[in-house]
Amino acid sequence: MRALFKDNIIEALVGLVVVLVAAGFVAFAYDRTQAGGRSEGYVLKARFPNVAGVSPGTDVRVSGIRVGRVASQALDPGSYQAVVELRVDKGLKLPIDSSAAITSEGLLGGTYIALTPGGDSVMLKPGEEITETSGATDLMGLIGSFVNRSGDKPAAAAPAK
Repeated sequence: MRALFKDNIIEALVGLVVVLVAAGFVAFAYDRTQAGGRSEGYVLKARFPNVAGVSPGTDVRVSGIRVGRVASQALDPGSYQAVVELRVDKGLKLPIDSSAAITSEGLLGGTYIALTPGGDSVMLKPGEEITETSGATDLMGLIGSFVNRSGDKPAAAAPAK
């Protein structure tokens, strides 16, 4: 009887350890992906003609370093441009002439928004808009146009006899 009780305690302890490790993993993933929607930092707005590949949670980077995430995006019914709200770290101060571009990490890489700081002494305030923007490039359209134009070269003239 004692051996059976001892075996059950060991199994219960192993089960408890497994549950604690699983809970730790869930907490880590929740924090890492910022699924909790922590509201650290401040919001800047930017308008883009094309936001393909960008969604809430997409990285915002300066010099390749993540400094924030995309908070939300919406369509402006007047200009038909995408209005993107960027939540950036509160310690980051960007000049008013900074620019934002939608970039990809490579041909098969993910998309992110790259911020390039300007040189003005006046800084953007929370809620203000970055006016200098560049939308996402349609890679498939570029490849298609290259393939379709490959046969556009005029044929060489036949030599005269």
